[in-house]
Amino acid sequence: MSFSFQSRICGSVFAAMSVFAPGHLKAAEIVLHAAPFDDLKAVIATVEPVHQLVARARIGGTVTELKIKEGNVVAAGAEIASVADQKLYIQMQALDQRIRSQQAQRDKAKADFDRARDLLERGVTTKVIFDQAKTALDVAERNFAAMKSDRGVIEQQAAEGVVLASGPGRILAIPVSIGRVVMPGETIATIAEDNYILRMQLPERHARFMRAGDRVRIGERGSRDETNAMRKEGVVRIVYPEIQGGRVIADVDVEGLGNYFVGERTRVYVTTGQRDAIVAPHEAVYRRAGVDYVRLRTGAEIVVQTGERRAEGVEILSGLHDGDVVVTP
Repeated sequence: MSFSFQSRICGSVFAAMSVFAPGHLKAAEIVLHAAPFDDLKAVIATVEPVHQLVARARIGGTVTELKIKEGNVVAAGAEIASVADQKLYIQMQALDQRIRSQQAQRDKAKADFDRARDLLERGVTTKVIFDQAKTALDVAERNFAAMKSDRGVIEQQAAEGVVLASGPGRILAIPVSIGRVVMPGETIATIAEDNYILRMQLPERHARFMRAGDRVRIGERGSRDETNAMRKEGVVRIVYPEIQGGRVIADVDVEGLGNYFVGERTRVYVTTGQRDAIVAPHEAVYRRAGVDYVRLRTGAEIVVQTGERRAEGVEILSGLHDGDVVVTP
């Protein structure tokens, strides 16, 4: 590196240090005015799946296998359990014996038919005997085919003992265990579709402020939100037209709820009107010994009572008036 290039770098660093030196920093003056401020009300919402699927047994029998556990994520059509009906296997074994017997009768009828045909070609037997042999062979073959069809029906019934996931999602509950006898239509597993919403209940007096498409703010994960921090926003999906117990139910779409637990609670802040309020920038409010302060242009420190902290600033409940000029540190 040449001496001139080093000199240019050192000169640039010195200039940058002189600009950001404490003696060169100036406090910004901000005039505060009362302005309309969204009046937010906090309600508790619970995480719910958009659709809750149920995997049911299609036949009655004994649960022989469970391939899932609570919390597993499954794909649509995945095999999750097996139900076996022992009566079907007994029927299949009995039918196999009948099929073997009928097959022997068909083979004998086929041999009689071949012999009658040869004799008829040589002119030794009559056409009547040949027709009787042909009829016996047709009956034997049809009976054989019917028995095989009956066996196919039993095989299909046994195959329906495989319980499949009706859609993709997460296993919520498995109310059965291996060895338990279930009836047709009984629930084997409950699946939460991998698409969650927040379901909130609003007091009846706030129902007129809520419309589908409105944006709401989601607080910190969990029912406690002491910091009033706003993590993300959601959009009201639907407001149900029925009031239950003095409350209106609404669903909120929020991106990224897949890692929440079903039934988990969190705070949702909804707009229920507007009020006039003084909002100060975050950098103008500082805390010392647990008390919030702002500094006026005159240099005086004022104790203020703060309200909600949002992205646009901190609500000042008391201590400042319309037109006051504050400075940032």
